Amino acid sequence: MNAIFTEGGFGQLIEWFRDPEQLLIAMGPWVLVGVAIIVFVESGVLFPVLPGDSLIFAAGLLHTQLGINMWVLIITILVTAFLGAQVGYWIGRRWGRRLFKPDARILKTQYLDQAEKFFARYGGRALVLGRFVPFVRTFVPLAAGAARLPYGKFLFFNTLGALVWGAGITWAGAALGGIDFVHDNLEIIVILIVLVSVIPMVVEYVLHKRRKAREPQEETVDVDVVVEED
Repeated sequence: MNAIFTEGGFGQLIEWFRDPEQLLIAMGPWVLVGVAIIVFVESGVLFPVLPGDSLIFAAGLLHTQLGINMWVLIITILVTAFLGAQVGYWIGRRWGRRLFKPDARILKTQYLDQAEKFFARYGGRALVLGRFVPFVRTFVPLAAGAARLPYGKFLFFNTLGALVWGAGITWAGAALGGIDFVHDNLEIIVILIVLVSVIPMVVEYVLHKRRKAREPQEETVDVDVVVEED
């Protein structure tokens, strides 16, 4: 990991994010700690540009080569995903929107707006569904805290989300590790994971456009009815 701090280290870091297998290998004996930190930060600690989905899938896929016990890996990811969202919830509850700015590089108001809309539509379920959407999974816990979602309700959905996302994707990686195509084409699988992760947001956008398109028609029908009654 010392390569990060050498000349050209940042560029190497970007390459590692594009190729989670190389990132995991580069962590060496600290791989479990590295995975835990990345999952913790991306789960609600204000830094959404980390390879969450692809990383934990690759970690499950390569856990034998990395020398990590599968159950230790799953429990580590589950706990850190849970704790990261807990921190995000309390940050949102304490400071809310004051941390975000429209022109910020990372903490953009736009990202929080998207998370708030996602949360407003799905409520507590957003803490589960949002886990599978890049950027949204980082900011939904903050939106829940800012909206003063009752802590007991947040605790339930956060636990469920960490279990389904963290344990589920890691286990899927391990289960598919025995398939030669998956193991030999990890880069393609990672791209597919990213594409699948953004499907909920695309669906939400399409449905939103359709609702907007229907609203004027519904208003016209209402007006016609009133006129006929008069």
